[in-house]
Amino acid sequence: MAAEAEAERVRVDSAEEGELPLAAAAELAAQKREQRLRKLRELHLKRNEARKLNHQEVVEEDKGLKLPANWEAKKARLEWELQEEEKKKDCAARGEDYEKVKLLEISAEDAERWERKKRRKNPDLGFSDYAAAQLRQYHWLTKQIKPDMETYERLREKLIEKRDKYSRRRPYDDDADIDYINERNAKFNKKAERFYGKYTAEIKQNLERGTAV
Repeated sequence: MAAEAEAERVRVDSAEEGELPLAAAAELAAQKREQRLRKLRELHLKRNEARKLNHQEVVEEDKGLKLPANWEAKKARLEWELQEEEKKKDCAARGEDYEKVKLLEISAEDAERWERKKRRKNPDLGFSDYAAAQLRQYHWLTKQIKPDMETYERLREKLIEKRDKYSRRRPYDDDADIDYINERNAKFNKKAERFYGKYTAEIKQNLERGTAV
């Protein structure tokens, strides 16, 4: 009786030992599957992010191609002028002379070079006549005009959209007779031909044959 109980216990222990490796293998397989799925999701996110970045780069490159060749230099110049204008306003608010403040911020060599350039660019030759004085004042006033970059950008975008729409219009027929000076005149001529073409057909034919009286 004791021998049978011992044999039964050995069989149970053997069955449990057989089930343990199977459960461990199943758990390991589940972990590997979860890791693969996690890597797949990460790759999918990276691909979408790369696609988005590539699209942004293409859009920025297209904008850059539509800009003038020296756009960056002009933009830097305008930004510098706006900064200078802000400094002038600050000096005026404090009751200081902007030219003197600017000279204090640069070296003596740069200050001398800047002064020579200013005299060469707009020399004060004294009063010669009213026309020269008026021209000098005109140049000075035009230099004080500061561009509105927001308005400029808005108008530039509208012009680009208008140009793109115009390029998608129906092309002109090269073989057709040119009896107009612009698109508006062409529409007017078509309307006139629709209403009066039957009355003027014979006159046109005589003019083309050279038999008109």
